[in-house]
Amino acid sequence: MSKLERNWQYAEQYPGETEAIAHARRLSLELGIEPVGLSVGAHLSALAVLSAAKSICEVGTGVGVSGLSLLRYADEAMLTSIELEAEHLREAKRVFAEAGIPASHLRLIEGDARHVMPRLNTSAYDLVLLHADPLQLLEHFEHALGIVRPGGTILVPDAFSRGRVPDPASRDEGTQNMRDLLALVADSPAIAPALSPAGDGLLTLVRLDG
Repeated sequence: MSKLERNWQYAEQYPGETEAIAHARRLSLELGIEPVGLSVGAHLSALAVLSAAKSICEVGTGVGVSGLSLLRYADEAMLTSIELEAEHLREAKRVFAEAGIPASHLRLIEGDARHVMPRLNTSAYDLVLLHADPLQLLEHFEHALGIVRPGGTILVPDAFSRGRVPDPASRDEGTQNMRDLLALVADSPAIAPALSPAGDGLLTLVRLDG
């Protein structure tokens, strides 16, 4: 094993997660949902604090792994989370309640984010997480730009698409969508992008003023 591989493995397990997040992770796997990894969850927790997020929007609730991570240290934040699958949202409500998240800090919306996000307030969110169908990624990103405030952050996990993005031979639509997004934000004067190798890749996009 190379030094880089050892470093990556070490970082993937650092730090630990709360029992509530670990429980949500186990439940996710039982239901066939692939949640964000441990290190990506840690990044979400830290970035929510770093950005002093008070209003967070999440596309792809799952059963609450990423939502609990976002709220881990952001006690005063309000989370609006959108999920297409009714069963997943029911489980998420229970997970959030068992974790002690006040109902006043949650707005869980069942529906297609492509239809829900345009109804949200413009420039109203400090942080937007896009963790849903990669086939809809570019449309989700367009809507996210509309609802995140100037200086706010958009986070896109799974930015390597299980290692397919760096592989020129991989040409499926979801992978190409991620490549297109990476190319778009790299050249945009309105966005400060950063790509981390955490988990399966975490793309961090800060909307610039103007």
